[in-house]
Amino acid sequence: MDNKNESVITEFILQGFRGNPEMQFILFTIFLLVYAITVLGNLGMILLIYIKPQLHKPMYYFLCNLSFVDLCCSSTISPKMLIDLLVEGKRISFGACATQLFLIGIFADTGCVLLAMMAYDRYVAICNPLLYPAIMSKKACQQMIAGAYCIGLMDTIVYTSSTFRLTFCRSNVINHFFCDIPPLLIISCSDTYISEIVIIVTAGFLEASSIGMILVSYVYILITILRMRSAEGRYKAFSTCTSHLTAVGIYHGTILFIYLRPSSSYSMDQDKWVSLFYTVVVYMLNPLIYSLRNKEVKDAATKSVNNIWIFKGNNPRYV
Repeated sequence: MDNKNESVITEFILQGFRGNPEMQFILFTIFLLVYAITVLGNLGMILLIYIKPQLHKPMYYFLCNLSFVDLCCSSTISPKMLIDLLVEGKRISFGACATQLFLIGIFADTGCVLLAMMAYDRYVAICNPLLYPAIMSKKACQQMIAGAYCIGLMDTIVYTSSTFRLTFCRSNVINHFFCDIPPLLIISCSDTYISEIVIIVTAGFLEASSIGMILVSYVYILITILRMRSAEGRYKAFSTCTSHLTAVGIYHGTILFIYLRPSSSYSMDQDKWVSLFYTVVVYMLNPLIYSLRNKEVKDAATKSVNNIWIFKGNNPRYV
């Protein structure tokens, strides 16, 4: 390449969501509401699990950490996206772009591993209930959580460094609302073949391993449930898994839709909206799913609300 056509890019421009000012303001209002619900929902879930002794169980220990990484991932994307909807110059420095991708990767990958570990937790609880306290001890849960963060960190280091070792000289305009890998590869003037292979192998292995662990766990769970003689026992066992299955289906279903389509159907403008779902909306849905579909969480939340009413008004009619 001719050196005179090359220049060092020190910042990027996030194209974001294009539209007239009225549309931008409408989007800002909607996304601000979604982010507010995400923050309140996940913080509320963390606080509820912390203060309620009946939720001090391995399943909710994983859920607490899932709420934490969901909150962190949403906070890495949403504030910048909201600001960009109100300003003209949607700029982000090279270092900030790399940092954003790095943080998103850590929290998203850790959440992916946590969902797999939650499936294993349900497998042990249903298939080996007598050994559950020993297998899922507090120390074992702490080690599994630490392992999830380590896996997320190592995986992210590999594909972030592989992405930002490239040279960017064609353009500094990223056709996205955050620093994601596909739009960065598009504007690179380097040979991206090696980087694409590294990214596919690392991210693909993590995704395949997580889905594989979830599928194997639920195959054993299903076999165990079908062997139960009591219909009430089968319903109770399956009901403990529905919220987790719903969260897994939404999260992995969206990711697989994006990355397992033929390249001929790939559209950056279309995928921005799909990415919006799994990077913003999903993190709002997780606490709602667990609070609405999980009886223990729902009961604990109801008691907390009742206690607040009693404390504020001291009126029996609120109980």
